[in-house]
Amino acid sequence: MRIIVSNQSELPIYAQIKEQLKEQILNGQIPEGTTLPSIRQLAKEIGVSVITTTRAYSDLEAEGFIATMQGKGSVVLSKDNSMVREQYLMRIEEGLTTAIETARVMGLPDEELTGIFRNLLRETTDKKKI
Repeated sequence: MRIIVSNQSELPIYAQIKEQLKEQILNGQIPEGTTLPSIRQLAKEIGVSVITTTRAYSDLEAEGFIATMQGKGSVVLSKDNSMVREQYLMRIEEGLTTAIETARVMGLPDEELTGIFRNLLRETTDKKKI
């Protein structure tokens, strides 16, 4: 787990921490069941206040990415969680929207775009079988 905060960012520091942790959870760098560093430990590691890390963890818990248990710490929840699933669906929609917009800019017919999509699905399915 790696968190980098910047005073130059438009995002508040707690949001930078939250977004980086969320991204690492979504892309599998931090697997479900992983216990995150304590709020105090993370604050010390990245040089921010405990209040800042508390806010980041609270937001992640409210969004369904982690669960905090008194005395045991914060644990990454399953990807089957409905809130996390919704985040994945939003990512998929964003990616597909970008692809569609790009296809529209270049005048690619819908049939060709759907053909590309089908080929990519097939390729990723084939890779899983290997």
